[in-house]
Amino acid sequence: MSARQESARPRTSARHKARKHALDLLFECDLRGTDPVATLEERAATEVTVRDLTSLIVRGVAENVRQIDATVSEHLADGWTLDRMPRVDRVIARIATYELLFTATAPNVVVSEAVTLASELSTDESPAFLNAVLSGLAKPST
Repeated sequence: MSARQESARPRTSARHKARKHALDLLFECDLRGTDPVATLEERAATEVTVRDLTSLIVRGVAENVRQIDATVSEHLADGWTLDRMPRVDRVIARIATYELLFTATAPNVVVSEAVTLASELSTDESPAFLNAVLSGLAKPST
């Protein structure tokens, strides 16, 4: 599927919903200081459906959060830290970085989904900020 076709797909796709659910779970755990995998397992036992992609993302971010945070931190502008980022942006960045580092999802799709989530859920400045950080991260090092 081309990038043009990907951007033309409705944002209510199953993959978008799965990412949003992962974002909701990871945001809640970040806010409460709880274990994402335990929370995911509780939800899987009580909710009708927890999509495979949601589970993959939550588990992947939880298992690799130190590497993910270090990678994001390397790509932040001077004066910015993970703690300075709005919580929702930090979680979106973690999800996207996980997908960029550990999955075969096309980088343009990962960045586009992250920007879309930021547009839906965060500040007016967040989509451009995350686009810059994640685009820099997605570029192959030379």
